Amino acid sequence: MNKLLVLFTILFVTTILPLEIFAQEAEQPSYHAWWRDGFGRWPRRNPKARSLPLIQVKGNSFVNTNGDTILFRGLAISDPDKIANQGHWDQKHFEKVKEMGATLVRIPVHPVAWRERTPQKYLELLDQAVEWCTDLKMYIIIDWHSIGNLNMELFQNPMYDTTKKETYEFWQTIARHFRGHNTVAFYEIFNEPTIYRGQLGSMTWPEWKKINEDIIRLIRAWDTEPIPLVAGFDWAYDLTPLRIDPINAEGIGYVSHPYAHKRNQPWEPKWEEAFGFAADNYPVMATELGFGMRSSDKIDKDHYGPRIINYLESRRMSWVCWVFDPEWGPNMMKSWETYELTPSGEFFKKAMHGQVREKDKK
Repeated sequence: MNKLLVLFTILFVTTILPLEIFAQEAEQPSYHAWWRDGFGRWPRRNPKARSLPLIQVKGNSFVNTNGDTILFRGLAISDPDKIANQGHWDQKHFEKVKEMGATLVRIPVHPVAWRERTPQKYLELLDQAVEWCTDLKMYIIIDWHSIGNLNMELFQNPMYDTTKKETYEFWQTIARHFRGHNTVAFYEIFNEPTIYRGQLGSMTWPEWKKINEDIIRLIRAWDTEPIPLVAGFDWAYDLTPLRIDPINAEGIGYVSHPYAHKRNQPWEPKWEEAFGFAADNYPVMATELGFGMRSSDKIDKDHYGPRIINYLESRRMSWVCWVFDPEWGPNMMKSWETYELTPSGEFFKKAMHGQVREKDKK
């Protein structure tokens, strides 16, 4: 009798009871996974998307829809995530940028901030920036702000850590989201490529070229209008590989970051050798330049500031100074409360208003 009871119990547990449990579970509401919400669908058409004239590439120049050559003078803000976390992400901030004389705003998106805020929430910040810049008639560069070797995925600092997959997905997301919006004129594919004297591995120009060409094709599968900007090696300074092996894509621009410390004086012939020569055939933009890490800087005709602006504009190269922030250096302002400018901020304000000319360099 006991054996029969044991056998019955085993049969009940292994057959009938699981069916009962399954029936109970089936009655519970199904789990709604977050990925079923459809993030990544086409955004709504922005009625202001065509407010500013479309910027295009013609020969070695950036031009508007009338064919007029545009020389951009602009500045970089700090990462929107930083500004928002500090409580200063508002239209007032962009009005201050406009007061500086900027016609172009570079927005650096750090991979760590993109991930931690989440792409969906980060796009909300970028949407606000695009709205404010459109109203203020300033164009935008969106910059994937990493430093290092994307091919081997080795980077200078954890804030720059990313992967090729994440980089491709970032540009896929950005190109889809801002499709057809003239204000978002430029996509700076990767801030500063470097192998740091081999400490970040190795990467050849053909390898870097292919990564950029793949990203350009990906962007243009979603939107053919924005202008991709490609950086050279040596922390986006050296464009000499273009002499023999340029990027295989039309309608793009190249960038350089010609800080004073990149080469010893005399600067001008070295600038010409490293990146200036490329302006003969392609649009070239200095998307980072700046000074002011030393308070002893005396701005005169021999100072880096007037000389780099004179050189760039004599070669019809657009430029963007770094950085409109009180903490990041070289900082162009002293505090969030007053927006008081540093000496470099004052200099670049004059330069953006076209007040730094040869006759003024005393």
